[in-house]
Amino acid sequence: MALPNIQFTDDQLRLKEVAGEIARKYLLPQAARHDKEHSFNEDGFQAAVDAGLLGTWIPKQYGGSENGVLGLALVVEEFSKADPAFGVAFAVNALGSFPIIVGGTDDQKEKYLPRVAAGEAYCAFALSEKFAGSDAASLSVRAQKVDGGWKINGEKKWTTNGSRAHIITCFAVTDPDSRSRRISAFIVENTDPGFSIKKTEDKMGIRSVPVCETAYDDVFVADDRLIGGTPGLGFKHSMMTLDLARPGVAAQAVGTAAGALELANVYANRRRQFGQTIASLQMVQQMLADMAMKTEAARWLVYACAAAADAGDLKAVNKLAAMAKCYASDVAVQVATDAVQVFGGYGFMEDYPIAKFYRDAKILQIYEGTNQVQRMVIARNLTKEVGSYDYLNEVIPTEVQETYAADYEIANT
Repeated sequence: MALPNIQFTDDQLRLKEVAGEIARKYLLPQAARHDKEHSFNEDGFQAAVDAGLLGTWIPKQYGGSENGVLGLALVVEEFSKADPAFGVAFAVNALGSFPIIVGGTDDQKEKYLPRVAAGEAYCAFALSEKFAGSDAASLSVRAQKVDGGWKINGEKKWTTNGSRAHIITCFAVTDPDSRSRRISAFIVENTDPGFSIKKTEDKMGIRSVPVCETAYDDVFVADDRLIGGTPGLGFKHSMMTLDLARPGVAAQAVGTAAGALELANVYANRRRQFGQTIASLQMVQQMLADMAMKTEAARWLVYACAAAADAGDLKAVNKLAAMAKCYASDVAVQVATDAVQVFGGYGFMEDYPIAKFYRDAKILQIYEGTNQVQRMVIARNLTKEVGSYDYLNEVIPTEVQETYAADYEIANT
């Protein structure tokens, strides 16, 4: 696999700076209050809209700034560094609009993407169900063909941004007898008769972001809202979307880790014990150093994945997206955990912001594909690469090669 060429444009760096300013002005001061009240930070989001950040990943021809997945990662990282929950709320607009970008018809793109870029329409992504999460092929929500369109029935679980979204990209079964073309994707609008919010979840973390059960009771969508115009492409669209969106989740994780590290570093350099700051203690220094190394490693893995996505290297993205999401979210949880430890007893108290980072970090290992599933994806990609290692035959003994060949044949039968 060729190494991605990571190059930041001036515009991408400008967006990162703008996002940082919004984070410092609107997110940091309000994060604790919105977390306690389970309320959305409308001021921060409006500031992001006014700055044009909702168009970061949208092509220019549809009103966006076309700064791609890498631009999205830079912005999401800055937001998540101040408030991980807000990073989620922002990034889910990309997740919800990516199916239209990767699979929509020209008319669908022209109708919906300019509204997303202008901040006039917020998005959600309705894939998961009560009994279908990581196994996206096992959906039960049905869409039945009727005259002039489709009727959707069923319930979706864990629809992030569900109660705020104007546009919901909903995945439903249209051909239950098919294996490869069972699922289709539809554009549902929150004003469609029969669409409703059944429940808003009470969560351990990311409390200021509404995560909902969305219900579909004979929701009629016209034929022109079938994404791509052809039924049966939904699973393909969902997998392509998740490969493009996972760098955004990984960027949330990097921002979460970076924010937790900053808090721990400041606290360690101010907290005094035994007549000195705890930052002067070697054990604490080791913790801070490990936190910094892991965060930086995760950051550049995310950038590499985002750059590969923008370059259109879809084969590399599938592997790198799984790596970036899995590694960065593991790092976020570990760094947040260690940061709480640096704070000691104060870290366990909600009076200090580090407790929120600790709670917010955990979901990163779960949504948009659990880290166990990501490891399966990584391993599957490695298995496909075995044939490219033929040059090793010159240094591997013949009898070992024969054993390898037999084992490989059995494993892939």
